[in-house]
Amino acid sequence: MSFREIKPTKSNLLDLEDRLEFVDKGKDFLDYKRTQLIQEIRNIWENYKNQRKKFFMQLQKAMWNLNETYKEQGKRSVSLISLLGKIQYKPRVELKYSKKMGVAVPRLELEFEKEEKLPPYAFDGTSKHLDKLMGILKDLFEQMILLAETEDVLIKYAFNFQKVSRRIQGLKNVIKPRIQSDIKKIERILEETEREDFTRLKKTKDMIKNEEIIGE
Repeated sequence: MSFREIKPTKSNLLDLEDRLEFVDKGKDFLDYKRTQLIQEIRNIWENYKNQRKKFFMQLQKAMWNLNETYKEQGKRSVSLISLLGKIQYKPRVELKYSKKMGVAVPRLELEFEKEEKLPPYAFDGTSKHLDKLMGILKDLFEQMILLAETEDVLIKYAFNFQKVSRRIQGLKNVIKPRIQSDIKKIERILEETEREDFTRLKKTKDMIKNEEIIGE
């Protein structure tokens, strides 16, 4: 609301003072929320770096074992086993959300439904690295999902932090100065009106007194 839309009355002045107090309380609350977000981002960031390091170490193991399996069995054989694995394994991913600090935090649940207990390949004539690779890949998928969850939370917290910071800057640099300016303008007009009323009242009293003296 601009000053031109506000009548310079005492009630509007009190209303603006209440709004100014509300703005200060809102800014204090947002400052507290921003501090919490900063702390949460720092904690998650350390966890994210550890998860990322662990993931890439596991990925390196997977790539090494895959390369060794290629050497011993050939890519065609491994590709065939991969196709059979697609038929045997039925991965299922379920996405859930929970609220934390006003942010929807994702939770991915991965399940490997296996139609048969035996692996999609014979133990005879296959590389020993293939068995290791199968175990590593399952763990790698779980770590990848965990890393994706953490990364998504980090992005959302960072976005929320920017949004809160923009609101704080808006309250501090736009809304509060505007209200303070309107309060000063109304106070100045009310003071001028009071002085004019006092001057008129004084003149009126002087006129009445002069008339009484002349009448005597």
